[in-house]
Amino acid sequence: MAFGFAQAFRTFGRLALVGAIGAGLAAGDVGAEQKTPSPGSAKALFAGVSLPTQGAAQPIGFYAKGCMTGAVALPTDGPTWQAMRLSRNRRWGNPAMIALLERFSQDAVKYAGWPGILVGDIAQPRGGPMLNGHSSHQIGLDADIWFTPMPARHMTAQEREDLPFTSMLQKDKFLTVNPKVWTESRARLLMLAASYPEVERIFVNPAIKKKMCDTWTGDRTNLGKLRPIYGHDSHFHIRIKCPPGAAGCTPQAPVGSGDGCDKSLAYWFTPAPWAPPKPPKPGAKPPKPPREMMVSDLPKACAAVLDAASVASVQAATYGGTSAATAFTAAPAAAPAADDDEALPDVGPVPNDKPTIQ
Repeated sequence: MAFGFAQAFRTFGRLALVGAIGAGLAAGDVGAEQKTPSPGSAKALFAGVSLPTQGAAQPIGFYAKGCMTGAVALPTDGPTWQAMRLSRNRRWGNPAMIALLERFSQDAVKYAGWPGILVGDIAQPRGGPMLNGHSSHQIGLDADIWFTPMPARHMTAQEREDLPFTSMLQKDKFLTVNPKVWTESRARLLMLAASYPEVERIFVNPAIKKKMCDTWTGDRTNLGKLRPIYGHDSHFHIRIKCPPGAAGCTPQAPVGSGDGCDKSLAYWFTPAPWAPPKPPKPGAKPPKPPREMMVSDLPKACAAVLDAASVASVQAATYGGTSAATAFTAAPAAAPAADDDEALPDVGPVPNDKPTIQ
């Protein structure tokens, strides 16, 4: 590749950042290590609602700061998908997202040689910030797909809770895809997901992005949609655009032109993404500790979303039933809220895969 990974590794040598480079922590979710939200926080309030609102489906706000109305649930089982970690109650999304997942699962079998997909977190019933695991997934337009293929049988609810994640990385090498785990079918799966016009981004571990840059020999038109970010070595994260007519949805700026196999990728193989913050200047006031997100920090409509009437049952709001979404009508979209992916940290439901420094 043309952007000099060798130089990046020489930089590591000069800085003496060597030692064990881990692909992930011990089994368990990152979210389990996060501080428990206070009862009145936005996280606690949105996580405490078990059913979506009645009425039309609308994403409100930004992927990492918003909520949603009229969500529908991905059925727990389909001919080409199974929903995972059901106890989290995070299989809710905008109907456009749920419809895409069902279509993608069918196409994965037909075109990618994949036996079916395992779907992780989508969103909570009314979106909003989650108790743990994510910064985004707040407006029903994000979904996590495991790199683990769907088994030939329907798993029990307990099996879906207990099935371990499988990292695509080697544990003894710096940001390197494990050739014993990675397969061409996984590469085809990623590029299939990127092929849909409504898909704007797919987040993957930087090593997986590099692997795709180095080895993908097919059409590279959509390769730029694969965006490198830590926390995505066991799953990939699909993000779709604000649906037509969703005037309350704040879009993210489109990805740039090109395949993304350039200096922007090389950055992830330097110390910069995980370097400690610079010490404050002498005499400077210490920074304020981060404050919990409250409902008042979200778009104003989100307070009403919390108080709105619920649908009658999960079954009534499961996609394909009587509550499938009202179609959007044309309306102007809001201006993009972010120009880069770093504005949207998202650790995902997997162990942290940042390199370990000794």
